[in-house]
Amino acid sequence: MTTFYLIRHGLTAHTGHKLTGWASGVHLSEEGQDQAAAAADHLAKIKMRAIYSSPIERTVETAGFIASRQGLKVKIRAGLGEVHYGSWTGRSFKTLTKTKLWEQIQSFPSAARFPEGETLRETQNRAVSALELIRSDHPKGAVCCVTHADVIRLVVAHYLGVHIDLFQRIVVDPASITVIGVSDHGPRVFNVNQLPAPSEKA
Repeated sequence: MTTFYLIRHGLTAHTGHKLTGWASGVHLSEEGQDQAAAAADHLAKIKMRAIYSSPIERTVETAGFIASRQGLKVKIRAGLGEVHYGSWTGRSFKTLTKTKLWEQIQSFPSAARFPEGETLRETQNRAVSALELIRSDHPKGAVCCVTHADVIRLVVAHYLGVHIDLFQRIVVDPASITVIGVSDHGPRVFNVNQLPAPSEKA
């Protein structure tokens, strides 16, 4: 069995305010760095076979904290990248919540395509495919993958057999840890949205 430790990146100055997407130049805030360090401390007792990351800066930075504690290098996988939000990238949530597409995404997300971007089905397919390729390289042991909230939600939904239209019920906080085991006999979701204990953040 491959045990995936799926980590959401730490906070940035845009988190909760703007849809950052694949925009470049967005780095972890000081709080985000503290969160990444806490996640690295939490995972230090687990021997990882490899550390993978989305290509986007905030995930690579988060992965770097974990990799340094593990004595490993970060491997980049495009399939773990954020949803391609197209022309929505960089726009404020305050603006986006007033659009008709936002309403559709809340009620029927599986049918929505982001303007000049991709569908959530496409995101889910590429993310799960990326994990399955990683599993082929590491059929046993623990692997860390640092990625994004919607990507983790979609991956969890896939392995739970939950329809995409319900994926937003899954909570994935910054720097949280989600654990999924996958073998040839099927998946097991062990933990979702675990945060480091307060003592580990100190």
